[in-house]
Amino acid sequence: MRKSTHYRDNPKARQLRVPPDGVDVSAVAANCRYVGSPYHARGSSGHRRPDASLCPADLSGDHRRVEAWLRESVRAGRTGAWERGFPKYVWHKHDETVFEARQGAPGSGEYHGYPLQPEQRVRGL
Repeated sequence: MRKSTHYRDNPKARQLRVPPDGVDVSAVAANCRYVGSPYHARGSSGHRRPDASLCPADLSGDHRRVEAWLRESVRAGRTGAWERGFPKYVWHKHDETVFEARQGAPGSGEYHGYPLQPEQRVRGL
């Protein structure tokens, strides 16, 4: 089977980047929203892609906690490249797992997230 070339397998995208000059990261963080994705959810029959990582069961439906992680990570500077006022990628480490949040439509401030595999490293994190 051929290895997926999906964006999550692009190590160049997984690198901490400083926000653009003049960006108020606290204001940006306050406007970030976690919306989730059926691609990474448990029990979403027919929606999961075969290459999508599965979110842990204890996070299923816990949007409040995941959104808090998202906002905390933006304020802490655990972000990738920025586009249209928001980071394209945001990372949070919980226990031994690194979670990656990816912005949906550029400038929307809406994110879905998924756990990274141990070999998928974020440079600078």
